[in-house]
Amino acid sequence: MSTKDFVEKDYYKVLGVPKDATDAEIKKAYRKLARENHPDANKGDSKAESRFKEISEANDVLGDPKKRKEYDEARALFGNGGLRAGGPGGGSFNFDLGDLFGGAQGGPAGAGGFGGGGIGDVFGGLFNRGGGAGARTQPRRGQDIESEVTLSFTEAIEGATVPLRMSSQQPCTVCSGTGDKNGTPRVCPTCVGTGQVSRGSGGGFSLTDPCVDCKGRGLIAENPCEVCKGSGRAKSSRTMQVRIPAGVSDNQKIRLRGKGAPGERGGQNGDLYVVVHVDAHPVFGRKDDNLTVTVPVSFTEAALGGEIKVPTLGGPPVTLKLPAGTPNGRTMRARGKGAVRKDGTRGDLLVTVEVAVPKELDDKARDALETYREATASEDPRAELFQAAKGA
Repeated sequence: MSTKDFVEKDYYKVLGVPKDATDAEIKKAYRKLARENHPDANKGDSKAESRFKEISEANDVLGDPKKRKEYDEARALFGNGGLRAGGPGGGSFNFDLGDLFGGAQGGPAGAGGFGGGGIGDVFGGLFNRGGGAGARTQPRRGQDIESEVTLSFTEAIEGATVPLRMSSQQPCTVCSGTGDKNGTPRVCPTCVGTGQVSRGSGGGFSLTDPCVDCKGRGLIAENPCEVCKGSGRAKSSRTMQVRIPAGVSDNQKIRLRGKGAPGERGGQNGDLYVVVHVDAHPVFGRKDDNLTVTVPVSFTEAALGGEIKVPTLGGPPVTLKLPAGTPNGRTMRARGKGAVRKDGTRGDLLVTVEVAVPKELDDKARDALETYREATASEDPRAELFQAAKGA
């Protein structure tokens, strides 16, 4: 589909719907006409085949909200194939779109053409994609900066303010960011100060790329600054105090809006991305918003039950009740003693019990265990294991 077809064809008429038709009405009309004119239902009918292609083309444009908007804007500008402008006495004049689009291909201007600029100049002025004599250089957003910081386990859980030394490209202090040692750069003739150039992509659309001549600045230095070599930017280092929120995890990336490199010509600052690394803790671990800890208990505590004290991170210990007959590896929960969540609440502390087996026994303890073994000799803790293995 050529650009000329995009402007001249009345897709609403092809589908038989009004210009204010809803998306649902367009879809319904397309499906009905597509069924009626489908090649499979009209074997050997070239007219039906041609009609089916027109219907599909119309739906491709009107069925896409973005394409439909651009199509409506183009039709409003060019009317039914001709650009209208008020003449003397309220009249109007038209000119051939062939001349206009011919100019866009780089051909000579016709009687009503636009020279070598063609439609790019017309749409550029309308949608601010191109430039003219009054074009202004555009604001330029500052560069994003990425940095890294290493926190202790406790700092990651509780939050911390840390100094970060960052290097970034900022406006050159020698030329005040102009790139020209005299402070008087000229507007780039290629992009006319916009920092961008458009290229056709077919189907009446165009893509925008940074201008290669001015590297997206919109300005060219006649007398390049010796420090920044005409770029208007120079490497700068600074130290910033950054607040790392409570509850961050290892390798998490934090985005701080507007804390990156300053923008140019009134453009907004870039962002700062901080990658957080967290050192391991000798006692505590982490699972999502919960902290974890493994607590040794004696055999008698696990068998008879009782109360045990458990350490917490940065706070007083908590006391947990250990039920009689607690098996090795059981996990209990101390609520509200975990990591800080985004809403300010805390996760839990997950306490895993590990039955400690003594390496050495004195005579009294050994005699007590021998007595216990004799008292429980009839019990086989592996009986259910062998029974399950035999039945499998």
